[in-house]
Amino acid sequence: MSAQKGQAKADRPGKQRDAFFDNAKYLAIVLVAMGHAWEPLKGDSRILEGVYTVVYCFHMPAFIIVSGFFSRGFDMRPDRLKRLITGVVVPYVLFETAYPLFKNLITGSHEEISLLDPWYLTWFLVALFVWRLTTPIWKLVRSPLAVALGIAMLASVTPNIGDDLDLQRVLQFLPYFVLGLCMKPEHFQLVRRRSVRIAAVPVFAVALAVGWWAVPRMNTAWFYHRDSAQELGAPWWCGPVMTLAMMGCSLVLTACFFSWVPGRRTWFTALGAGTLYGYLLHGFLVKFADYRGLFDHAWLHHPLGEILVTALAGAAVTLLCTRPVQRVFRFAMEPRMEWAFRQDAAELARERQQKERERVSA
Repeated sequence: MSAQKGQAKADRPGKQRDAFFDNAKYLAIVLVAMGHAWEPLKGDSRILEGVYTVVYCFHMPAFIIVSGFFSRGFDMRPDRLKRLITGVVVPYVLFETAYPLFKNLITGSHEEISLLDPWYLTWFLVALFVWRLTTPIWKLVRSPLAVALGIAMLASVTPNIGDDLDLQRVLQFLPYFVLGLCMKPEHFQLVRRRSVRIAAVPVFAVALAVGWWAVPRMNTAWFYHRDSAQELGAPWWCGPVMTLAMMGCSLVLTACFFSWVPGRRTWFTALGAGTLYGYLLHGFLVKFADYRGLFDHAWLHHPLGEILVTALAGAAVTLLCTRPVQRVFRFAMEPRMEWAFRQDAAELARERQQKERERVSA
């Protein structure tokens, strides 16, 4: 009986997850929430804006690289396309609708709903849909990373791409996703060596110093990757140069970040499975505070206030990644929509085989 219980536990999907990646996703999403909470405050603190700049240099690249790594097996199989629709497209439609309605409710404004103009955080869902849908192409071409980098460089000098589906971000962040597709587990092992962890200390120290120095000298909008060089008031040739320079800096800091991520199970490892919940839901809290003018209190613009806001942002997104929150909002994030799809014969056969294996193991 004990052997059967042990086998049953081993067969549970949660037991197959790699703690390192769940830890990395959780820590990255905490940095995302903190960064959003810093935005209304950073204008009054050069130190905070310098930290903000450094965090924005690597937190989304790290998250996107991990997303690409776990998209390596994506193909056009019906069951995977269904998961793409239910796990990405449906949440995009729901939250792209919910955010403007939330603003209208809180502020009394008349914000229009547009599925073509991603609002606030929802751009990532559009990007993930496009990136994952094109995965078979990146697995086919000879030099996928070079091609993706070339596309990102061209996008940075093409202002007429426009705002539809936030394609500037989709294309400019594309190389990080493709890099994740090209990576293997041993590549992550390389950056988790003790020597890299030690080297990460002076690297981050230098990055923070450079970030502080760059505050009055550099437009922070470069880190958002949502505008072309011309739209940022720079010569066209700055687009490709900044694309290469920022990717180099981002990869160095991302490697340092990964080197510090624990590889063992910790108290927050299980939260890594709920990072999409934390990502999409924390925006309502940040926007509510912004709409209500909570960030306007003068004491929040001093060091103690900034520390409090940082702690509250970290605690809030942590709570939003927990299992109870996942159960409440699963209808929006991971809806079961069997009624919307035709049954695929191959998928039915796989389900029967899975049930048979579970019956035998029990």
